[in-house]
Formats: sequence, structure tokens, C-alpha cells
Amino acid sequence: METPSNEVFRDSIGTIDEEGKRNWIFPKKPAGYFYEKRKLVSYILLAFLFAAPFVKINGNQFLLFNVLERRFNIFSFPFWPQDFHLFVISMIIGVVFITLFTVGFGRIFCGWICPQTIFMEMVFRRIEYWIDGDRNKQMRLKRQKWDAEKIRKRLLKWFIFLVVSFLIANVFLAYLIGGDELLNYITDGPFEHMGTLIPLLIFTGVFYFVFAWFREQVCIIACPYGRLQGVLLDTKSIVVAYDHKRGEGESGRKKFRKNEDRAALGHGDCIDCFQCVHVCPTGIDIRNGTQLECVNCTACIDECDTIMEKINLPKGLIRYASEENIKKKTPFKLTARMKGYIAVLVILIGVLAGMLALRNDVEARILRLPGQSYEQKENNIISNVYTYKLVNKTANSIENVSFKIRGAEGEIKLVSVTDEFKIEAQGIAEGTLFIEMKQSNLSADKNKLRIDVYSHDELIETTTVGFLGPRNYN
Repeated sequence: METPSNEVFRDSIGTIDEEGKRNWIFPKKPAGYFYEKRKLVSYILLAFLFAAPFVKINGNQFLLFNVLERRFNIFSFPFWPQDFHLFVISMIIGVVFITLFTVGFGRIFCGWICPQTIFMEMVFRRIEYWIDGDRNKQMRLKRQKWDAEKIRKRLLKWFIFLVVSFLIANVFLAYLIGGDELLNYITDGPFEHMGTLIPLLIFTGVFYFVFAWFREQVCIIACPYGRLQGVLLDTKSIVVAYDHKRGEGESGRKKFRKNEDRAALGHGDCIDCFQCVHVCPTGIDIRNGTQLECVNCTACIDECDTIMEKINLPKGLIRYASEENIKKKTPFKLTARMKGYIAVLVILIGVLAGMLALRNDVEARILRLPGQSYEQKENNIISNVYTYKLVNKTANSIENVSFKIRGAEGEIKLVSVTDEFKIEAQGIAEGTLFIEMKQSNLSADKNKLRIDVYSHDELIETTTVGFLGPRNYN
């Protein structure tokens, strides 16, 4: 079935030409109200991104994703492997939150918050504007022969891109191994830690490739979030939209002519200047409607408002609006689907808050040594051997840790340590212990004992163990 002529754009993307080759995008430098707001938001987020691995609260790094050691800090709250269920719920909350925002406000996350967009548009693209100039100068420089000017500009840009990519890779590494650890590596010298230096250089190469060459294709080709739009958006979602009713009128768009009565001729307010296309970082024409490539960056809004102001027409030809708002002037309101997502989000947040409130600072696990049965000693003493593992989830060491049996007579003997020991801050204490009880105090061959863990005289955790004894045949 042949595609209608006005829908041909849906069969291709702006970054690929008819021959299937890369069509390099040279977006015009944006300017305007939304761009200034985006710059402010971007600078705040960049400051947060670079500072978060080095900020500590209560001794915990603000954000840490140490996959190798399975240690995670979310907003300075530590998550251990034993807390994986909490980490999973936190990630699900994040997904539901982004989904809710997409249903209500389209791909606003991509245009305002996504690190890819922020680095590309607010860091690398601005460096490019500074060195190569605006759209026309960049296009002219590309066609220019490799003379001294072009070589100088290309080398300068590539060098700065490489330095920024190396800096980003270091910050990325700080999230993985910890800010303090990264600073120690820098102090020791890079060649003292070759096992870390090589991955760092690989990450640098990846970031350089993404921001120097792959660029907007990350959003168009690689990122799965853009494809979710087709599932999540509906006619009530607020997106960056072209008001086709106002822009096209009855007779369609038309180039601007001074002192022409456009309304009398039935033409819309769109003067077909293509500035909204030239400023788009993904090379689309927003007048074709919502498209996969649109990241809701608002550059077209600012550019169109500037043109409308110059020709004395009302702003807002391109604006944040829903399809129903454009067609029926329907104001934004919560839909049943959005209310459902909000309800799920509230429930998940409540569950997470409850789990966090009930979570202990210390987690104890005492397990019987595999393959070992009980041992019968003199005076009818029954002994079982166990391994213990105590996890300290706080930033402070826990002193004078000891075990006691609750509600039963017996004795706990630790192997290789005294009866009291210490758990380092965010550390793990492991060892072996024996529990000894008189046979007369056992009610069956399999008994359940409750073991209390104390720091000084303060109860900090409780766990249960199984205790084996001889079978009573009476």
C-alpha cells in the first residue's frame, strides 16, 4: 500500500538520507524564553551530577552504584544485597513516575532532564557554536577544504570534546567505585591502578563517540524510551505541538508578504519559514505532528515565537498543548489512566516508606554449618556449630557486639574472638560460634531458638536458628 504524500516523512528519519547515509544535522542555535529556562535547569542538574559522588550525608555518599561490591546509596540511604527488594521497589517507583509524566506531559523528561540531552545541547553543542559558529557557518565549514582554519577548528573542538568526555568518564567512575576511592586513585597516580585506568579510557572513548559523532541518534535509534511514546501518549497528553488549525487555516500555510491580508485569503499564521525545522536538534518538522524523533526540547517553540513577534502575530503557534486542546480547546485534566498511575505510585511509595521504617541498621544471619549434626558432650550437654554474618548498614562502627539466647538456658561460644567484638562502619563481621544447651532443656530433636544481638546492653537485632538434639523416644 502506497504511503500518502503528506505521510512520507514517517517512512524515514531526519538523520538518514535517501541513500541510507548519515545526514548530519546542523541545528540553528536556539534562543528564547524556554531555552533560558532549560539552561538554568541544565546547569543545576550538571552541578548536581558532578557533586553527588563527592557529597556525604551521615558518612554515606549521596549516590553510589557499586555493582561489583553490590553496594548502593540512593540519596545517602545505603542499600545492601540484603536490601535488594527495596532497591527494586525504588527502581519500579522511578519507572512508574516517568511513565506517569509521559502520559501527562509527553517526552518532557528527554528535553529537560535526560543527561544525554543536557550534555549534548548544553555542553557539547555550545562548545561547537563557540568554535564553529551557528548553523550556516557550520555548514560552510563542512564544505570548506582542509585549510589551516578548518584544521585548527577541528583539532581544537575534538581536543575539548575529548577532555570533557574524560571528565564525564571520571564522574561516572566515581558513581561506581565511590568519590573517595576515585580521589585516592588520582592521588596515587593513574599507572598505579591500571585495572581502573583501562575501563576509564574505554568509557572516555564511548562518551566521545556518543557526543562527537553518534549524537542525536542516541535519542532516535538507541533509546527505548522514545518508542514508549506510541504506547503511552494519547490525545490528552501535553506535548510540544503545532497548532495546525491556526497555522494552516482554510487555504494552508503561505510565505509572508508585507501588508497582505492573510485572514481574508484563508491562509493560516504559519509563514513556512522553516525556522522551526532548522533549529530542531533531531531534524524533524514539528508541523507534521508528534513524531518519534521529537525530544520536546522546546527549541521550535522559542524560534516560532520569535518569528510571530517579528510579523506581529500572536505567539503560541507551536506550544505545549494536547491534540484535544488544539482541536476542541479542551483544557488539561487528569484522565482515568493518569489517576490509575498516581494510585499505583502512591501505593508503591507507601510500601517503600513502610519497609524503610521497619529496616534495621544491622542485619544478622546465623546458619547451621552445612553437613554438621549435633555433638553430645559431658554432663548431657548438646552442642551445635553455626556460622554468623552481621552487616552494619550505618556509617558508624558498632562496639561490644555480643549474642544471647532469649527465653532458654544455654551458652554461646565464639570461635577465634572474645565474647564481644566490633563491626566496622558499613562493614561485615563473620565467624563461627557454638551454641551449647543441656539435653533436659530441649523439648524435641529439632528446636527453634531466638538469638538476640546486643551492642553494649542495647538490643540491635534478633534472629532465629534451628537447634538439633537427640530424638526423645519416650
